Amino acid sequence: MNTGGFRAEEARRKSQERLAADRQRGVQALKDRDKALVAEAAKTQRLRALRLAKEASDKESADRAAAVKAAAKPKSTRHPKSGQIEPPRTFSNPAC
Repeated sequence: MNTGGFRAEEARRKSQERLAADRQRGVQALKDRDKALVAEAAKTQRLRALRLAKEASDKESADRAAAVKAAAKPKSTRHPKSGQIEPPRTFSNPAC
């Protein structure tokens, strides 16, 4: 009986099945990696948009606080040497 040919065919078939399974796992791994990359890019884009919105909000709040602080600051000027408050200067137009 010659069973060597049968065993060779069976070994070839099993080898091809393993190769096909390995290729399928490789394809699936690439798909999974691509999904992960797309998800990470979307997450990064979302977080960047949130960060930029927060920075804009913080800047607006800081500008508003600075305006309130500037409005609350008294407009009087003190004489540099004596510390006396100077009256506001009025300018008269000599042509009138």
